[in-house]
Amino acid sequence: MQQVMIVTGGSQGIGEAIARLGAERGYAVALTYQSNQALAEGVAADIVAAGGQAMAVRAEMADEESILALYRTVDEKLGPVTALVNNAGTPGPMGRIDAVTSAILDTVLAVNVRAPFLMIREAVARMATDRGGAGGAIVNVSSRAAELGGAGEWIHYAASKGALDSLTVGAARELATRGIRVNAVSPGLIQTDLHARAGLPDRLTRLVGGVPMGRVGTTEEVANAVLWLLSSEASYITGINVPISGGR
Repeated sequence: MQQVMIVTGGSQGIGEAIARLGAERGYAVALTYQSNQALAEGVAADIVAAGGQAMAVRAEMADEESILALYRTVDEKLGPVTALVNNAGTPGPMGRIDAVTSAILDTVLAVNVRAPFLMIREAVARMATDRGGAGGAIVNVSSRAAELGGAGEWIHYAASKGALDSLTVGAARELATRGIRVNAVSPGLIQTDLHARAGLPDRLTRLVGGVPMGRVGTTEEVANAVLWLLSSEASYITGINVPISGGR
């Protein structure tokens, strides 16, 4: 049976690293993007050129019909999903709690909480052994912000990742007898362009002093942990959340 991986938000950063490593490990990869088609198709083309199998699929994580369409496309083109990585997320604008609006909360919670719920629901319909599936594994990409709180910066983002952590534990326990493992990783300060896009290009430099290992992490280090959790080497592991943060 072909191993099929869906990586949401797979066109750049951590998602891109996961998609590339997943293809190297033998998965047929469907990586989603929201708006930058050229970037996503470039990642997929690189994977194919290296001898892997990949496709880029546009999916709006805040829209249920878009998620359903994503699964229909993957079913048709690659087959039923066996590995799901819920990576897509949005921090929302930076600001203190008194600047958070209902509109900001609606967007952040829709992408960071509701979408993983729906993505897992649709994965269960295809993976669960009691529904004719062959089982599978799910990894949610959370954040160290869930524990640290995001005070003064992204408290709304941190709260959404706290909800994702609860979803991970609950889904892991509910799905354990149905052939599906559910785990999470919580990256800390990782070298991506997220900070620059938020208007804080020096944020990593300012905060790295608080990392016991004395450096920021790489997207490849996150991807390695994700692929291990998806693999048979982690076959007796479910419901855990691995901090990838250099000790922070």
